[in-house]
Amino acid sequence: MLGSVETRSVSPVFVGRAGELTALTEALSRATAGEPQALLIGGEAGVGKTRLIEEFTGTACDRGAVVALGGCVELGADGLPFAPFSTALRALRRRLPDELTAAADGQHGELARLLPELGDPGGHDPADEDSTARLFELTVRLLERLAADRTIVLVLEDLHWADTSTRHLLTYLLRTLRRGRIVVVASYRADDIHRRHPLRPLLAELDRLRTIRRIELPRFTRTEVHRQLTGILAAEPDPGLVEEVFERSDGNAFFVEELVVSHEAGCAPGQLSDSLRDLLLVRVEALPEDAQRVVRIAAEGGSTVEYGLLAAVARLTEDELIEALRAAVGANILLAVPDGDGYRFRHSLVREAVSDDLLPGERSRLNRRYAEALQADPALVRADERATRLATYWYHAHDPAEALPAVLRASVATRKRHAYAEQLRLLERAMELWDEAPAEVRAALRPIDYADAYPPCGCGPDATPLRHLDLLAEAAVAARLSGERERALTICKRALRILGGEEHDPLRAAWFWTEKARLQSNLGRGDGREEIARAQELVKGLPPSAVHAVVLVGAAGWGMLRDPGPDALTAAERAVEYARLVKAESIELNARLTLGTIMVAAGDVEAGLAEMHEVRERTRSLGQFTETARAHINISSALEFLGRSHEAVETAEAGILLAREYGLVDSVGWAEANRAESLFSLGRWEEVREAAERLLRSASSTKPRGSASLRLAQLAAARGEPDAAVRHLAAARAVYGTRDPIPQYTLPMAQVAVAAAAAEGRVADVRAELAAAERGGFPPGTHRYGWPLVLTAVTAEADSRGLPAADEGRAEALALVRRCLRALAAPVPVWEAHSRHVSEELARAEGRETAARWAEVVAAYEPLDRPAQLARARYRLADALLVEGGRREEAAALLREARATAELLGARPLREDVELLAARARLSLAPEERPPAPAEPEGDAFGLTRREQDVLRLVAVGRTNRQIAEELFISPKTASVHVSHILAKLGVAGRGEAAALAHRLHLLDVPL
Repeated sequence: MLGSVETRSVSPVFVGRAGELTALTEALSRATAGEPQALLIGGEAGVGKTRLIEEFTGTACDRGAVVALGGCVELGADGLPFAPFSTALRALRRRLPDELTAAADGQHGELARLLPELGDPGGHDPADEDSTARLFELTVRLLERLAADRTIVLVLEDLHWADTSTRHLLTYLLRTLRRGRIVVVASYRADDIHRRHPLRPLLAELDRLRTIRRIELPRFTRTEVHRQLTGILAAEPDPGLVEEVFERSDGNAFFVEELVVSHEAGCAPGQLSDSLRDLLLVRVEALPEDAQRVVRIAAEGGSTVEYGLLAAVARLTEDELIEALRAAVGANILLAVPDGDGYRFRHSLVREAVSDDLLPGERSRLNRRYAEALQADPALVRADERATRLATYWYHAHDPAEALPAVLRASVATRKRHAYAEQLRLLERAMELWDEAPAEVRAALRPIDYADAYPPCGCGPDATPLRHLDLLAEAAVAARLSGERERALTICKRALRILGGEEHDPLRAAWFWTEKARLQSNLGRGDGREEIARAQELVKGLPPSAVHAVVLVGAAGWGMLRDPGPDALTAAERAVEYARLVKAESIELNARLTLGTIMVAAGDVEAGLAEMHEVRERTRSLGQFTETARAHINISSALEFLGRSHEAVETAEAGILLAREYGLVDSVGWAEANRAESLFSLGRWEEVREAAERLLRSASSTKPRGSASLRLAQLAAARGEPDAAVRHLAAARAVYGTRDPIPQYTLPMAQVAVAAAAAEGRVADVRAELAAAERGGFPPGTHRYGWPLVLTAVTAEADSRGLPAADEGRAEALALVRRCLRALAAPVPVWEAHSRHVSEELARAEGRETAARWAEVVAAYEPLDRPAQLARARYRLADALLVEGGRREEAAALLREARATAELLGARPLREDVELLAARARLSLAPEERPPAPAEPEGDAFGLTRREQDVLRLVAVGRTNRQIAEELFISPKTASVHVSHILAKLGVAGRGEAAALAHRLHLLDVPL
């Protein structure tokens, strides 16, 4: 290794960038005050991004901040995941070893996927779609804890080379970082970001976040180039040189430096090279021969090359190598890595120019020598980079026989780090190499990893040759876990085409059909029923296997969501049985959780809950926290199904805490969605709004976001905001789509649509929505969604009684309500109360309601935590009591309770109904006052005279002004005046509204 080397100072003076440096230092000050900061620095190659960052980090260090620098490397495109984060965390560990260990808080094994020095990340743990998000959440939490007591500057350079996993982690960090004294600075080459560059959508997304500042570095002006030349030359430059260099460099700081080097090498200004590549090679060509050779070798080794690896490939004596390196460092071409034992190019443009200058055969030969050296001595590079770099070297050496096994080993290494996007790229490279590799090499390959329950043909791995189908299976899972579901679906379809005659390989075919079913559902392309049925047919009659169990779990899960009947129950029981037979405990626990959920829906409540609780405790003890979180989610849903909403909230909150502790971001969203549903039932509507809005901002998958929009739609409908309800409903429908109707989504959406239609007087739409829901059926266990829908619809029918526009089709509508009543079960008190409520609203719609039966509805709701429904039932009971006469004080007390609840909930329609009824009956809603004397018989609380009441009766049955005049022996003009007075007194806009209000408030019944 080299000691200190005196290098020619390129630009000792920091030129320009005053505004940009001020923005960075201001961000540092805000971060020091406890407000996390994020900045993106863009600019073309050579414009001075790195120099600006160096100036800023120097200032940060002077202020006591801890700086951690990580750079993306070009190797990332070949699958080296999280490179800049790993480098930065390694720097933090060197500076703060004890603090980082404490901040890891027992999650060392998981965080070792980013920083292997923390421990062993573990072997083949079950892959799940939360695993990457869990790693991201733990990383953010680690940084927040480290930055709690000190200012940390995290610098990530060269994002244009970032691998997919790095981009995803950076996005997650910038979106979720809320605490800590931390500044995140990331840089990228703006001129490399073409229209299809993967960084472009990330930049567009980050631009929408107000917490991120983007800085674009312009080129230097002529004055700034003059200052730069003065600093480099340590003297006033010749005006002609300034003009020539400015014109040739166009203000690019790096080109200015290279032009100066060319000038000092003896080139007159007019003789400067016309080729940018030749310009960048001027320094290299001035080096001694050995130094040029070492620079060419380093250019092909990667962004940074370790000294030992460079020595093994260069094959020079130690003295020759050190002299060559000294010359390259002295010429400012290579730099020693500050915190390591390797070398990198001072600027990537020089490395690219040197690499481009290599001959094709020369490049392949150098990569082969790198691969052979690393294969002979794996300790030459860090363990977390070894597999990927070896695979890359062999691939670029154009040796399929060596490259294919190396690429497969690298794919396993990336999977263990939850870098599924990079695993997918490596597997695609393996598929590209498959046909090129010799047959004997392919025959010697053995499966290193099995994709989920993908079958090893009933043989042990040592006896099972790797097949092309096996690569497709691994790639399908990697694509799904990395979020590339379209790609995963394409891979499954390709595999099924290859399988052709499925009877020859039924287990593999069944596995791919099950995977396709899952993807079809996730993408909204269908419900997956046909695919699951195909898979079930393929495994029928075969000996028990993990694939058989997975197929049955898929069938049970399908039924649990769409038709939780006997078939789903049988499938879940058989899945548990098969998983136990083949000792696949993770599949068994998944199946048991599904089984318990279906048992509760089928009425076997205690046994079903016990099953789910057992799964929760067992998965926790095994460390399968994704399944533990799912248990919390399913249990909370089951408790809500049973009307035990307080317990449901507690269970969901425990699930949220567990999911957050282990970074299960998707599980947090599902648990939050369940909690919001139960809070709505409990009447904690402001908490519902806050939870739903938070969920819309933070949910990582679509279904919880759809649930948040649905809760907001329900809330808006209940609060008398039909426009907002329709808007949120449209957002929910956009998420759930139309090709996979699941009752737990479709029925609540129908209820909101009915409520919005009723609020706007669209009776025909109310009936159409209910009819569509009834045609879809109410499968077992879906009554929790069916009862609120039917209640909303029948209430709309009762409210529209007497409205001429609602007469047509009314008999059919009420018959439809009766069919729904018969179809819906009421196995627990909360749904028994709903059943009574629907029945009495049906009676009201037919004009045969009684106070006694409304009292039964109130009594049914009173022991339950359903304040909105109880308040509405109390209002109806008060109305019935006033109509029947004689119990005014009791009615007033009921109305006071109903209004108090309506005000607490913010339920404007209910509050207005209560106040209208109280006003008409001349009842005070103030609790201290005694009710006034009965109303005078000459009129009512709306001031309607006897004659106006007579006119209103005729308006309510659809009479015209002329017909009213004829029946009451008055002139049509007088009838018109009476109608105008009635509309004004009732505060309505038309005759139809007046008729509906008259029926709803019993204005035409016996005076109160």
